[in-house]
Amino acid sequence: MPVNRILVVDNEERMCELLRAALESQDTEVDVAFDGEHGLDHFRREPYPLVITDLKMPKISGLDLLSQVKEISPETEVILMTGYATAQTAVEAMKRGAYDYLIKPFDMEELRLKVARLIEAKRLETENKSLRQQLRIRYDFHNIVGQSGKMQDVFKLVEKVCHGDTTVLIRGESGTGKELIALAIHQNSGRAEEPFIAMNCGAIPENLLESELFGHEKGAFTGAERTKKGRFELAEGGTIFLDEIGDLSPALQVKFLRVLQTRRFERVGGEETIHLRARILAATHRDLEQLLKEGQFREDLYYRVNVFPVFLPPLRQRREDIPSLIEHFIKTLAGNQNIEITKEAQEILMNFDWPGNVRELENVIERAVILRGEGPISPEHLPQHLDFKGAKAAISELPDEGIVLEEHERDLIRKALRKADGNKSKAANLLGITRRRLYSMMERLGVGEF
Repeated sequence: MPVNRILVVDNEERMCELLRAALESQDTEVDVAFDGEHGLDHFRREPYPLVITDLKMPKISGLDLLSQVKEISPETEVILMTGYATAQTAVEAMKRGAYDYLIKPFDMEELRLKVARLIEAKRLETENKSLRQQLRIRYDFHNIVGQSGKMQDVFKLVEKVCHGDTTVLIRGESGTGKELIALAIHQNSGRAEEPFIAMNCGAIPENLLESELFGHEKGAFTGAERTKKGRFELAEGGTIFLDEIGDLSPALQVKFLRVLQTRRFERVGGEETIHLRARILAATHRDLEQLLKEGQFREDLYYRVNVFPVFLPPLRQRREDIPSLIEHFIKTLAGNQNIEITKEAQEILMNFDWPGNVRELENVIERAVILRGEGPISPEHLPQHLDFKGAKAAISELPDEGIVLEEHERDLIRKALRKADGNKSKAANLLGITRRRLYSMMERLGVGEF
């Protein structure tokens, strides 16, 4: 219902008109009724977000009208007016859910301010509901691009863990969409109305990370001029998503383990124990099992956080999703514009290995949409290193502007690995280098496993 509609009910016709004149000046629509019975008829035909009613009226009193209005529309707010105020009726009005209780004669400007604040609060509430609904639609599993069998398996797995408080560990290379899956879990859970707090543990300096997670008390350290709530506390009732937990220092791993075990924590410099009332989702692109072997990740924390692991496949292992992702990104970036992509450009995008995964593909499409001008997206709008033929031509011709040698090395290694079906020895032979040198180059250039 529109938030700026008001129903005024009073058996004094003059009072109704005074209120109508005062409140309609605030860009509101005001209807009036001269007794409780007619007021209730008005309300039954179309509920109002706000009702202002006199207390003493024939047939149906203001208190009875309040009760029936709340029964029909619990979200409607009711302001009661009376010239015969008693503490007992005020208490009774509040018990029945009245928003406010005004004693006649009252300051009309005071009423205008109350109504203005109430309408603004209703407007924000309506907007928030709409945004939450949009988020639910956007992050519904059926709306996340991924028609491949591997992604459908991920969705089926995640749907089973949405509800409840099980800790989920989302694993996958950088750019595979780990935070997107975390948001989908939150929006499809019973906590969707509550906060979703995300934090990248690898993006915050270690000396600040503890304060960011747990909060701090005033004076806890130099510069702590006020008490600050941490992310665990801000996520009250909702979900906290901790990305890149593999980057936590040993000291913070101990403290995080305690939170997982006891669901309790203290702010830095504080003594009060705070109960964690949020669900924990975590993610990492790192090989936790290797970190365990190297003594860089605690074994007890590993088993606590790895309760329900979800593995997101890299884009090179689900190439059949690339056309849908291209279409999705073009539509998102171009809005109502009808932008086409040539067959040659799509083939280049399909054949590239995408070390940066979906995020890298999105960036490439954004660049192409900007560069294309008025025509379709074609190979000339794509970075040259995506095209193996173009890359070889660039090496042989060596253009005046020069080349990025590492990009060509990286691409040649990926092509060799693909041709060798991931066999490192065969790939090294194809490139004319030793297997050891291939490993060294892969590490230096950031080339992942095939």
